[in-house]
Amino acid sequence: MVTETPDFAAHAEALHALPPLREVVGRHELAAKKALGQNFLFDLNLTGRVARAAGDLTGCDVLEIGPGPGGLTRALLLAGARKVVAVERDERALPALAEIQAAAPGRLEVVDGDALKFDPAPYLTAPVKIVANLPYNIGTELLVRWLTAPQWPPFWSSLTLMFQKEVAERIVAGPGDSGYGRLGVLAGWRTEAEIVFDISPHAFFPPPKVTSSVVRIRPREKPLAEADLSALERVTAAAFGQRRKMLRQSLKSLGVEPAPLLEAVGIDPQRRAETLSVEEFCALARAFAATRA
Repeated sequence: MVTETPDFAAHAEALHALPPLREVVGRHELAAKKALGQNFLFDLNLTGRVARAAGDLTGCDVLEIGPGPGGLTRALLLAGARKVVAVERDERALPALAEIQAAAPGRLEVVDGDALKFDPAPYLTAPVKIVANLPYNIGTELLVRWLTAPQWPPFWSSLTLMFQKEVAERIVAGPGDSGYGRLGVLAGWRTEAEIVFDISPHAFFPPPKVTSSVVRIRPREKPLAEADLSALERVTAAAFGQRRKMLRQSLKSLGVEPAPLLEAVGIDPQRRAETLSVEEFCALARAFAATRA
């Protein structure tokens, strides 16, 4: 069977001919819903910048969550993505996305469903990149799922995601940073993350109350240090759950005596969670897992 090669030039011409996003939103009565965490990005220059931040998309399948009227979807296709799989639970957006499908036939698959219940594996072929203006109400939960996948390296080669700036700073935070916590440890353990650029609230409709940031995350071939995932999650939850307390106190919620645990890995029990490196958390996780074994 001969597979027809997409005519990218023709697709680009058709995509550029699509009406402005504001017109699309008005015609399809796509008022953003706060319950769905929607804030639409209308500036196609910015959506193009987000797509470029993901690197070379040619030859890649791209997973997009919450495309809405499809501004970023257009940019991903124009950037040369082999295929975009867009997961959208708002049925009102489906006709607008169908117009993009018609402009780039065979390269956009729209999945009507909830991203938290979606298994992307049957839809994607490696290499895969995830690029999305994530709905604010599920963004962190999705990221944690991608960071804690049972198999590593994961099915994706990079994540280029838009978050509230405060969340983005937590993702890239390290020891001593004000935003350092469980998310920073998980991200630092298995990936390398960086904030690429910020986006003003005025670029969105409706404008959120906070600045947004685009974060680029690449998986490490091997985690920074050996650790059992469930043990690491337990240890970080305990340590940062009472972050103002010394470890000798905060780690009591693990159900084991903290002093021998900390002594076994050479960590001063008077330290606090925000001073520990990712490697030290991994050492604690290994020691904790050993007590359970």
